[in-house]
Amino acid sequence: MLELAGVHAAYGPSRVLHGVSLTARAGEVVSLLGRNGAGKSTTLKAIVGLVEVTGGGVHLEGREITRLATHQISRLGVGWVPEDRRIFSDLTVEENLSVGARPGGAWHAARIYQLFPKLGELARRRAGSLSGGEQQMLTVARTLMGSPRLVLLDEPSEGLAPVVVRALGEQIAALKREGLTILLSEQNLRFAARLADRAYIIEKGEIKWEGPIARLMADESVRRAYLTL
Repeated sequence: MLELAGVHAAYGPSRVLHGVSLTARAGEVVSLLGRNGAGKSTTLKAIVGLVEVTGGGVHLEGREITRLATHQISRLGVGWVPEDRRIFSDLTVEENLSVGARPGGAWHAARIYQLFPKLGELARRRAGSLSGGEQQMLTVARTLMGSPRLVLLDEPSEGLAPVVVRALGEQIAALKREGLTILLSEQNLRFAARLADRAYIIEKGEIKWEGPIARLMADESVRRAYLTL
């Protein structure tokens, strides 16, 4: 479904990605792992057109999307859940969801509240008054309201309490069962391992390892080399 082929990306004169190649097949959860600053978030931004791609290409279901505007990429079925959440604090939960809604899409508020019952309870609360975990759920839910087929999750577990991380993991697993393709950027290896089919490790803007998540979990030398702080 998704293919990055030798992608280079930069913020002005600062080069960040150096020939990143990865794939995510339909229905897979693929995890992009790496230390802070390794290039994980930039890779996701390159996919959705939020950073300049200076070389290589991004393809969605065989179609090149490298030069498309972000709103065009979204309309093709790509949803992005940013690391910093970016909720509308002054709007209620239900208003945040309506902002992300796509008319006639597969996802609607009632379906969202089935997946995230807590959001149903908080529907009329201002989003700015929610806890960090509730805001993260809302960010994922708002993205789903656009009815994406591919979801990019950027560090969803960061800063959340362990009990919230477990609940979020269960909800992401439910999305996988729905058939969504998910690219998960994470530093939390244990969280990623419960969800991912395959993994890539990025370091200094280059892919250093790729393979089944089970093989990564069995290889302590790789984890020590690229993931240990």
